[in-house]
Amino acid sequence: MNKKLKNISIFGTSSDAGKSTITFVIAKILQDLGYKVTPFKAQNVSNNAKVADDGSEIAQAQHFQAEVLGVQTSYLQNPILLKSGRGNSASLIVEGKVVEDKDVRKYYADIDLLKPIVKRCFSKLDEQFDCIIAEGAGSPVELNLMDKDLSNIFIADTFDTKIILVADIEKGGVFGSIWGVYNLLPKKLQQNIIGVIVNKFRGDLTLFDEGIRIIEEDFKIPVLGVLPYLPFNLGFEDSQSLKNFIQNKPHPKRKIGIINYPTMSNYNDFEPLICDDETMVEFITSNISLDSFDLIILPGSKLVIQDLQWLKKIGLFETIQKRKENNGEILGICGGFEMMFENIIDEKMVENQTLTRELGLGFIDDNIVFQKEKIVKSGTYTIFGKTLKGFEIHNGISEKHPLFYENKNIKGTFVHGIFDDEKFEIYKKETISNFVDTMKQKLDIETILKGLV
Repeated sequence: MNKKLKNISIFGTSSDAGKSTITFVIAKILQDLGYKVTPFKAQNVSNNAKVADDGSEIAQAQHFQAEVLGVQTSYLQNPILLKSGRGNSASLIVEGKVVEDKDVRKYYADIDLLKPIVKRCFSKLDEQFDCIIAEGAGSPVELNLMDKDLSNIFIADTFDTKIILVADIEKGGVFGSIWGVYNLLPKKLQQNIIGVIVNKFRGDLTLFDEGIRIIEEDFKIPVLGVLPYLPFNLGFEDSQSLKNFIQNKPHPKRKIGIINYPTMSNYNDFEPLICDDETMVEFITSNISLDSFDLIILPGSKLVIQDLQWLKKIGLFETIQKRKENNGEILGICGGFEMMFENIIDEKMVENQTLTRELGLGFIDDNIVFQKEKIVKSGTYTIFGKTLKGFEIHNGISEKHPLFYENKNIKGTFVHGIFDDEKFEIYKKETISNFVDTMKQKLDIETILKGLV
């Protein structure tokens, strides 16, 4: 049996440095060496969530990381999840269950109440695994927030984790970000740093040889690798990472438009489309003509009524209605499905601060009524003529159409994952394997391992 390793914190020197990706890459490399490894993120802020194996709701990123490793998904891997809430509040999900909508200021004021929960979840995983790869959030040295930071300093200090820094060279200022983060960290944590990974390098990697010398000799920080920028259209964590997807499809057979409203959620539904060479995907943020698209998708939404009002404000509401009249195909998923009904009724103030009734697109002859109790479940579904594994996360319900609706050019469902199929699963497995193998060749695994024993 392998000796238990020290746990790792992955700190970004900026937001969107590639922490989520580096987390599963290092985790998979350690797993392939024979260690039992799990991902972890104390607190995630994302509208992208999935139903874990234990029936809880966790962030997409941690679900994806665990899926890469083939380990059971659980709220233990993401004990605190914050999603868009009404007004200035956030929807607080603790250990996989919705607790309340909480004002952001109040949330940070009460942060100490969540620390025992985070510690308990981390400790349970520590009993089960040889190594925990704990993903940080944003930058670990936001000085005005360091005492309220659950994902970075709190974990690293409480559990004495080893630390790997990840710096995004594409943003520019890579030396300043590395030097600044290192020197702003508490001395105890500086001593726990194994080294830094320079991420997203475009072009000839040897052009950064002098950069490596500067970091190692002048900063006294080991460089664990310079990783090339590779498109990886999987596991999108948030709207920022969604902007990074790449399509190189010279001869697509169909064009799909996805309405990108302000609180769009669960855009991982569309990874199979983005990865399909025959499908061109475009995210729509303004009132453009929809005539050139073979299909328009209304995706999930964390704040359905608010996003519906946004459609009306910019004019897309009427444009979508005209598309329906012209027999253009439209698909609604979860929140987008709810928008297709006659009315959306929020009498229990689930999404809104007052009793609210909003006129929907009117494609489906029923109303959506929000319930306090959120439906969170996964399973095997038979819809639109095929059987698939999917999941549901929603407060709205319809009495007439509790799961899906289909009539001519209009389709809608509460179920996420409807585009996943065997072809995509094969693609995903091969893409992850190739990506990890490429990164492994560029990483100093020996130095990383020495820092963990």
